[in-house]
Amino acid sequence: MISKIAQVMLYVNNQDEAKEFWTEKVGFKVIAEEDNGEGFRFIEIAPTTGAETSFILHNKEFVAKMSPGVNLGTPSLMFGSDKLEQLHADLSNKNVTVGEIVTMPFGRVFNFADNEKNYFAVVEQK
Repeated sequence: MISKIAQVMLYVNNQDEAKEFWTEKVGFKVIAEEDNGEGFRFIEIAPTTGAETSFILHNKEFVAKMSPGVNLGTPSLMFGSDKLEQLHADLSNKNVTVGEIVTMPFGRVFNFADNEKNYFAVVEQK
């Protein structure tokens, strides 16, 4: 039986830039980083507090070569924050592309883009 989502794999064009974006702009931390010296490298990142799920930053080109059938698209992810306005301002001040905070039937949300123009959403959770 599945009990939780352990990891989400993000396939990126530039692992170093993605690592910098998620750690320096979004505030995640590096959990692990491995490189076998033969092209396989992964970087595991997660929010700094209370995360049950982590992200693995994989090299998109390498994965495409090793596993041609894998869907390399970016998943649609929605994060939660109890300080929505503060996070919105912080990302904006770090020159991250952010959308306006809007009210939806399920709460207030905004979106933001990473360096590769993939969009993610954040919902207010109190």
